[in-house]
Order: sequence, then structure tokens, then C-alpha cells
Amino acid sequence: MPNLKHLLDNNREWADAIKREQPDFFTQLSMQQSPEYLWIGCSDSRVPANQITGLKPGEVFVHRNIANVVVYTDLNCLSVIQFAVEVIKVKHIIVCGHYGCGGVQAALENHEHGLIDNWLRHIKDVIRFHKSEFDGLEHHDKLDLLCELNVREQVKNVAHTTIVQDAWKQGNELSVHGWIYSIENGILKDLDTSVSSIDEAATL
Repeated sequence: MPNLKHLLDNNREWADAIKREQPDFFTQLSMQQSPEYLWIGCSDSRVPANQITGLKPGEVFVHRNIANVVVYTDLNCLSVIQFAVEVIKVKHIIVCGHYGCGGVQAALENHEHGLIDNWLRHIKDVIRFHKSEFDGLEHHDKLDLLCELNVREQVKNVAHTTIVQDAWKQGNELSVHGWIYSIENGILKDLDTSVSSIDEAATL
């Protein structure tokens, strides 16, 4: 049987290091969860929300899936958004994609990938919505553009969920943002898609 003892050892070293710096850290952490941010990101192992934003455990609530897609039939994602907005009372929802996304690239290709093609159909719709913008571009540029457009589309989807719309109707302070991350240099980029009200969402 494969042994993952090295991961358990890493965990103990990590926990011990934190306790040396802040002895009551885990005691305080266990008593409450009150992050201001919900992060909806890609499952890619190279894009960990806490590390790239410099936030500690407990400071960001996270949902991840292939290519950071928000679909109205995805009860998992919607449940996370509802819990974050209605229970934790986050003030910011960040949809974060990344350049070089494998899911986005698969959607750009004309190959069959099996079950995941059903999920990628949502990204293929983004291509269809913006078809003229891809004309004349090299493949790498198409991929970068689609990674950005996909984030923008998912920001729209989040902003139009009944959960977020209801929060705005109730006067809650809540903003939805679209960011993209470069694995090549570690930098986050704001795609200037932030919305904070029903009126702003209507213009997306």
C-alpha cells in the first residue's frame, strides 16, 4: 500500500511552525470562520488561493472546479455561494481564472475528451458569444483571450444568481470581481469587471 507519511510529516512541521509564531492561532481559528472573500477558482494545483493572495487559513472561503465555471445547474457551486453570502456574509466574490488553463485549452480544441466535454460546453459557449474577437489570432493569443473572456462570463453568471441578486435587493454590501493569474510570473491581474449592484450587473 502506498505510504503518504511524508505529507503527514509536512503537515506536522507546518502546524508546529505556525504555533511557534502564534501559539493560539489554531484555537482562535477553530472558534469561528468569518472571511470577507469567496474565491471561485480553477482546480489547477498551481493556483492556490491563500498563497497567491498572501492570506492565512480562515481568511478566504474557496470553491474550485475545472476552469472556474459558474453554472446555474451546479448545486455544489451555488450552495457554496449561498453559504458564503448568507451565512458567512462575505463582502467580495472573486472569480479567478489563469492563463494557460487546461480546461480552457481543451474547450478551444476540436477534440473529444469524454465526460468533461459536457462541462467544457459552457466555455465553448463563450467562444460562440465572442467569435469575431478570435479572428486572425494565433493559438496562444486565442487561449489568453479565452481565459480572460471566460472569467468575465463567469462574473456575469455569479452576478445574476438569485443569491447575489437577493443580497443586493436586501442592501447587503457585496461585490463580484474578475481576476486572472499568470503562473509564469505569479501576478494577479484585475480584469476591471467588478459589479456591486443590480443596476451594474444589468450592464454586463
